[in-house]
Amino acid sequence: MILARLLPYLRQRWPYTPILVRGDSHFATPEVMDVIAHRRLTDFVFGLAGNPVLLRHAEPLLQEARHLHQQRTALAQAYGQRLPASSRLYEEFCYAAASWSRPWRVVLKAEVMSAGDNPRFVVTSLAAPPPQMLYEDLYCARGNCENDIKAVKCDLQSDRTSATTFLANAMRLLLACAAYVLHHALRTHTLQHTALANAQPSTVILTLFKVATQIKQYKDRILLHLPSSCPVKALLHRVTALLSAVPLPLVNTS
Repeated sequence: MILARLLPYLRQRWPYTPILVRGDSHFATPEVMDVIAHRRLTDFVFGLAGNPVLLRHAEPLLQEARHLHQQRTALAQAYGQRLPASSRLYEEFCYAAASWSRPWRVVLKAEVMSAGDNPRFVVTSLAAPPPQMLYEDLYCARGNCENDIKAVKCDLQSDRTSATTFLANAMRLLLACAAYVLHHALRTHTLQHTALANAQPSTVILTLFKVATQIKQYKDRILLHLPSSCPVKALLHRVTALLSAVPLPLVNTS
C-alpha cells in the first residue's frame, strides 16, 4: 500500500503538522483506515457507500428533510419566489461495518431535492468539526483537488505516456507538471483581477497563447503585430507589462 510508505515520508519532514487524508468511498476500507488510525496527528475523512443499515439510520432525518423541503417549497410558491433546489439536514452517529476493527464516526447529509432523496455518508476519525462543517468544508473540498488533477491530465496532457521507455514517460509527466506550475503562477499573480483569474489551463491557452500574430524580427528586438480587432488586446498588454517588470534571475558565472 503506497499510503503506508508515503505517510512516514511526510511525517519525517513535517513531524508536527496535522495530516488529513481525504478520498471517496473507494478509500473507506478497513486496511486504509487502520493504517491512518495508528499514526500520530493523522486523520481521515472518506465517503461511505450507502447500505441498508446506513439507510435505516438516515430515514428519520430524511423524513425531517422532506417535511422541511415541502415547507420551503410552499412558502416560495406563496410569495412568488424561486423554488428551493434542495433542503439539507446533518447529523452524526457511530457505525461499524462487519469488516472494521472498531466503530467510527459517520456523518449523514440528508438531502431532499425535487427529483427525490439524496442521502450521503462520510466516515471520519475527526471528532471536533460539527457534521455540516466536516461535510461541506473538509470532505467536499477534495473536489478542488480533483479539478486540478483533471486540468493536468486533460488540458496539459499528462496522460500522454505512450513512449516505450520509463524515462521518456517520466520526462513527459515532468513537463506536464512544470507546465501546470507555470499556469498556477500566472493565474495567481499575473491574471488576478482579470477574467482569467480562475480559468483552467485550456482557457488560458486558447485566450492568450493561440492568437494570430504577425512576427517581425529585427537586430535588436522582435515585434508582435496583433490584429486590430483582437478581443484580448488589453489583457495581453497587461500580462506582458507585468511579466516584463519581473527582474531577471542573477546568473552565477563563477
